[in-house]
Amino acid sequence: MRKDSREFLNALLETPSVSGFEQAIQRVVKKRASKYADSIDVDVHGNLIACLNPKGSLKVMLAGHCDQIGMMITHIDEKGYVYFKQVGGLDPSVIPGTRVLIQGAKGPVPGVVGQKPIHLKSQSERGQKNEMKKMWIDIGAKDGKEAKALVDVGDVATFALGVVDHGKHIISSPGCDDRVGVFVVMEALRLVSQAIKGRKTFPVALYAVSTVQEELGLRGARTAAYGIDPAAGIAVDVTHATDNPGADAKQVGTVKLGLGPTIAKGANINPVLEELIKTTAKKKKIDFQPLGAPGATGTDANALQITRRGVAAALIGIPNRYMHTQIEMVDLRDLEAAAKLIAESVLAMDAKLTFIPS
Repeated sequence: MRKDSREFLNALLETPSVSGFEQAIQRVVKKRASKYADSIDVDVHGNLIACLNPKGSLKVMLAGHCDQIGMMITHIDEKGYVYFKQVGGLDPSVIPGTRVLIQGAKGPVPGVVGQKPIHLKSQSERGQKNEMKKMWIDIGAKDGKEAKALVDVGDVATFALGVVDHGKHIISSPGCDDRVGVFVVMEALRLVSQAIKGRKTFPVALYAVSTVQEELGLRGARTAAYGIDPAAGIAVDVTHATDNPGADAKQVGTVKLGLGPTIAKGANINPVLEELIKTTAKKKKIDFQPLGAPGATGTDANALQITRRGVAAALIGIPNRYMHTQIEMVDLRDLEAAAKLIAESVLAMDAKLTFIPS
């Protein structure tokens, strides 16, 4: 991976962006996208919209959501312990013992998630499921006064952020869902921008969007797509990799790290756009993995498809192990392949292209 691209990816993964609190990461995206877009706008929800070639007659939107799951502080007791509720789909079974970072008004506050130690649990308690209401965040405060000087009710927290390299191609980090999607979208913007330099005409008005609040119901993509009103939209999100002992390929399909992004097929996906992307992949010799999506996907592709009178939607997936945990794992080669695939697909479009199935 290019040095500047890897630096951008790391910056995304190391910036906190709990759903509804994405301002910091959008500044990272803006700095990068400004090099390749003709214009950049931020809407009232916080979506960052980078537009290339706005005079193009065919509007195409790329969407990757920048928000991540996290926690919101709801109570601080007299002893200085901090209580929270989930923002997005947190799994209670992976939280105890986790290092977290609370985004306080005076700066980040490190803490750890505690719960009653197993040694002190009764036999009946040991058989119970973990519950977030029985957990707390310990920031090392001596009492409530000290804690409240650092943390306020309504502050949000993430898992402790950081990128770990595993060999040459694989990384792990909290929040790969879906900072890697934002990375792919902005890399595709870069590739298209560089490819059309010197062209007198290019039919596509490309909108690369870092969407917000996907983890709370695809909220950012809905409003961004309504405002842009694209003919076609390609969402990029993570998808469950099944090349590990905890996954069942019979349930979600065979998806492996390092074999390229997935291309979804199903009711949420426009068949014309899907075929264009697959044909491009084969023509450009870009590896991909087919993925069946029988219903509405839980991604921005769903919001795109049903915006206004309808948008031709496609979904590109980045294989991801251990989704919604502190150690989400992806392969850098899949990210690069996805960006190239999307860019080449956009470059293959012409002004007469219709996405109406026949």
